[in-house]
Amino acid sequence: MRDDTGGGMAGLDTALWRSVAVYRALALVYAAVVIGKNSGGYAHPLGGWAVLGVLTVWTGVATLAYRDPSRRGWPLLSADLAVAFGCILATAWVETPHHIATGRPTLPVSWVAASVLAWAVAGGRRRGVIAALVLGVANLLVHAAAGTAGGMGNTTLNGIVLLFLAGLVVGQVVRLAREAEARLARAVELEAATRERERLARRIHDSVLQVLAMVQRRGGEAGGEAAELGRLAGEQEAALRALIGAGPGTGPVPAGAAVPRPADGGGREADLAPLLTGQASASVTVSTPATPVPLPEHAAHEVAAAVAAALDNVRRHCGDGARAWVLLEDGPGEVTVSVRDDGPGMPPGRLDAAAASGRLGVAQSIRGRVRDLGGTVSIVSAPGEGTEIEMTVPRSSVPVRDV
Repeated sequence: MRDDTGGGMAGLDTALWRSVAVYRALALVYAAVVIGKNSGGYAHPLGGWAVLGVLTVWTGVATLAYRDPSRRGWPLLSADLAVAFGCILATAWVETPHHIATGRPTLPVSWVAASVLAWAVAGGRRRGVIAALVLGVANLLVHAAAGTAGGMGNTTLNGIVLLFLAGLVVGQVVRLAREAEARLARAVELEAATRERERLARRIHDSVLQVLAMVQRRGGEAGGEAAELGRLAGEQEAALRALIGAGPGTGPVPAGAAVPRPADGGGREADLAPLLTGQASASVTVSTPATPVPLPEHAAHEVAAAVAAALDNVRRHCGDGARAWVLLEDGPGEVTVSVRDDGPGMPPGRLDAAAASGRLGVAQSIRGRVRDLGGTVSIVSAPGEGTEIEMTVPRSSVPVRDV
């Protein structure tokens, strides 16, 4: 029997076994009502109450035992089925042949289905059907012992069919639920690994790639041995861009692998305005509200880093003479930062082509950061009309945590 002790799967198993326990308790109440109602017509009334006592004791024992995953093995399952089997057989001694022949239900009534459900939850539809088959045989033996096997009523037949359906359907549903839980766990692991990959890609773009690009450019300008160094730097830049630009799923995600999570600043806040005004220069104008614009510390620094990446794009693609304007707007539920330049603009499809070639400055350093904060990015550009990047982040923005 599979014993899943992982967080999500353990929660599913706990819910399933709790449902079986609730059904067992409710079915015990129903069995007590039926035995109390019919005890006057039993051949051995005390036997009926004795069976009720067994049902009551085993309900408590099974409920406690099934709570412990380590005990949900063959010994407990076999004992559970044996108790149900014995209580059904006791009907042949407690009841009169006449009542058995007329279709009066067995002493435990629907309580016996709890053992079928337990087998189905433990091992799926196959075990559920096996348990139903065993209890179906017990019902046939009751009629055989009373000499009424040939006249078995519809009530008994319906009960046997319902046991088979319970074992089959519940077992199948449990199997599907566990498979869905496992797929969800794998998806969460993949999402966590993907987010960490993107976070590292942003940091690499903001530092290593820019340094390699500068070495390549300066080396080419200097010539001689520096040109060779620049060429090597360019090759490494291209290789690194290809590595970080590869989509998710390029390698297996180890099961249970620990994925680092970004720090959230411990709940502290930071004023976004001075983080942006610190990026002002002769060619960059920053406009912010006169009052503080507080955000969670991690969110504020991520927005500032996205703005820095946008300004770096202006410097690299628009030339030294280009100007840029940064505008911070503080709304009641969100913060909006726009970066506008007077450069040559971008033709349609430029960003998609850049991402496809491994140049992920906008995709990772800007869009990726804002997306992880629960925000949105809008980019408007046209040849000869400059570019405007608008980033909107919810005021309650916190780093997206990997589950």
